[in-house]
Amino acid sequence: MRAATRITSLAIAALAALPLAPAQAQSVADFYRGKTVNLYIGFSVGGAYDLYGRLVARHMGKHIPGNPHIIPQNMAGAGSLRVANFIYTAAPKDGTAFATMGRGAAFGPLFNQSGAAFDAQKYNWLGSANDEVSLCASWHTSGIATFDDLLTKELVIAASGPTDETATVPRAINGVLGTKMRVVTGYPGSPEMNLALERGEVSGRCGLSWSSAKANLQKWLEEKKLHLLFQVSYAKHADLPNVPLIMDFAKTDEQRQLLRIFAARQVMGRPFLAPPDLPKDRADALRAAFMATLQDKEFLLEAEKAQLEITPVSGERVQALVDEVYATPPAIIKKAAEFVGQ
Repeated sequence: MRAATRITSLAIAALAALPLAPAQAQSVADFYRGKTVNLYIGFSVGGAYDLYGRLVARHMGKHIPGNPHIIPQNMAGAGSLRVANFIYTAAPKDGTAFATMGRGAAFGPLFNQSGAAFDAQKYNWLGSANDEVSLCASWHTSGIATFDDLLTKELVIAASGPTDETATVPRAINGVLGTKMRVVTGYPGSPEMNLALERGEVSGRCGLSWSSAKANLQKWLEEKKLHLLFQVSYAKHADLPNVPLIMDFAKTDEQRQLLRIFAARQVMGRPFLAPPDLPKDRADALRAAFMATLQDKEFLLEAEKAQLEITPVSGERVQALVDEVYATPPAIIKKAAEFVGQ
């Protein structure tokens, strides 16, 4: 009996001495297989952000390991500040939620915008669908046809929320260059702003993406119902060689620094982002899947039919851009914030 007990004890000791096999971590494919992923769109249905978001949702699932089903959901509000806060604080941080929001909203905290409850540098930036050029434009009956007209005449601008570039860009340009644009906020998205323009509620738009204008306002452009006053970007769009850059009107180094803050954001024209604190392997998988989607032949064919420009910007480049803007000298940021908050 004592011998049998001794043998059993030795066997247990031998087994205990064996190295433990590591627990099998769940793979990205295993996690996503059979899952539903929500893509939150920070604007109303029918605008350019919505079109880009839904197009990505239709194709990105096949590039994520496990091929989850992606469902687009509109979460309009405050120029996409609502979705920015949701993704940062309330969305699940397991890889089953990501979003697209206004490029200007990412910089709300930098300008002390009320309600901006997030740290944009902590998001997992997936990338941008394009490197955008935005415009300020006036309605053909406004009496304003050039930038110089803005120095003496008021242009009433339709805008979304206070942090969206439809509001921040005209206010900043007013402060930097002395233009007379009056901003009216509260429109959920581009369709409502365009309708307000057509009805005569407002007389202009700023932060109007050229890609959006080409996709949705082609008839207005052909009928010359819009005067394109200037471009907000680092460089002119190839389609618009005769429309001046806003930087062309800067007269001092300080003015150029201030305007660069707003022109820089155009590089992340249609940004997509996931919550902070995701498991790294899932964050990496989403970022890789997003970039693969932008090179997908079926995706590109559908984008071409919808007249949506696709000029991919990587998540790493968007992250670097956000960090770069947040590193702007405090004195310049303070002055820009004063202009934006007017």
